Amino acid sequence: MTDPVVALGEWGPDDLPLLERANTPEMTRHLGGPETPAELEERHRRYLRLMGSGEAAMYRIEVDGAPVGGIGYWQVDHEGTPAWETGWHVYPEWQGRGLAGQALRLITHMVASRGDRDLLVAYPGVDNPASNALCRRTGFAHQRTGSAPWRGGELAFNVWVLDVSPLDLGGRAPDLDERFGEGVLDETVWWPYYLPHWSSRDRTAARYSIAPDALELTIGAETAPWSLEFDGDVRVSHLQTGQYSGERGSTVGQHRFRDGLVVREMQPERRLHLPRFGVIEVRMAAIRHPDAMVAFWPIGFEDTPEHSGELCIAEIFGSEMDDGGGWVGVGIKRQHDPRLSDDFEKIRVDGDLTDMHDYAVEWTADAVSFFIDHRWVKTVRQSLEYQVQLMLDVFELPRADGTRDVDALPHTLRVERVRTFPPA
Repeated sequence: MTDPVVALGEWGPDDLPLLERANTPEMTRHLGGPETPAELEERHRRYLRLMGSGEAAMYRIEVDGAPVGGIGYWQVDHEGTPAWETGWHVYPEWQGRGLAGQALRLITHMVASRGDRDLLVAYPGVDNPASNALCRRTGFAHQRTGSAPWRGGELAFNVWVLDVSPLDLGGRAPDLDERFGEGVLDETVWWPYYLPHWSSRDRTAARYSIAPDALELTIGAETAPWSLEFDGDVRVSHLQTGQYSGERGSTVGQHRFRDGLVVREMQPERRLHLPRFGVIEVRMAAIRHPDAMVAFWPIGFEDTPEHSGELCIAEIFGSEMDDGGGWVGVGIKRQHDPRLSDDFEKIRVDGDLTDMHDYAVEWTADAVSFFIDHRWVKTVRQSLEYQVQLMLDVFELPRADGTRDVDALPHTLRVERVRTFPPA
């Protein structure tokens, strides 16, 4: 069973009953107990007043048009920094279904899109494990614990902060600034094969050309499946910046994407460009076709099996694009790293994704933040601690009926630039 999809409806003059519905001992046990009717009416008037002045934005959390809770954000000064504070509630019968998480993710994107205050803060009570866990899952960092007078008592709370600043690379010098302008591929940086240890270099060799302003990775009518044995009719054209695998017949190799993989062709070890922390960025254009998918996902070099996590900077399916924009997958995938957990989501991006867009991460020892066109979209409070190799791909995915749309070929991924920056 999938979670219901949340929408946010703007708080209105007739929504006082929603505050009354939430004003129960159960719903306010982490807030010092229920408010009086007069206090609720004043809260409702304050919502409307601050919304009118632009100092707050308050919403109903809705599922299929029905209210299931409330959420909002309002102006505060956080330790001398202008910020937005957020808070939320979900009615008991709707709790435990991920609705508050969906609503809070929508709020983070609203705040990031405004661009006027780059800090979002939340102060859940220390005895509210669900809200504290939600803050961490949404990418907030725990700053400290505090207390303050509240509703006739003393409220102990945690301070959570989320930096939604845009990516600023001013004054930073890249250690890789690949613009593919030399007319040939620099094989001191790029290994033009897709996981050849699970197949062969012959079958996984990239089809590419260097245009005046971009690399073009291409899948044409003549492109064969890269590994019928292990990946069926999937076709790919790909570059990577490292190569590590075991001897022929072994199970040692990068990106063990399914069980039962066996090395079919021994490969030389190559440590070409393996960043660890800092910024990784690509500027590329997606392909709007239901059979196509493009991706930029650095993976652990995997010289030990646990060093296998993935930073999914952008994963774009042509089937998930439309006239107004499309969905871009971002996040961390654990693969075979037991220290990680999957934290991946799809971000709606307005505009033509077949135009050039920038996709990037800021990667530290504690967290990974994701950016699209330099705008913050997600932070994950976990991190890979080891070197990664860059993986740049275009895929043609098989159809259920086994046919190919040869009239639409070639599928061409255009990449204008790849850059990496060491930690600031």
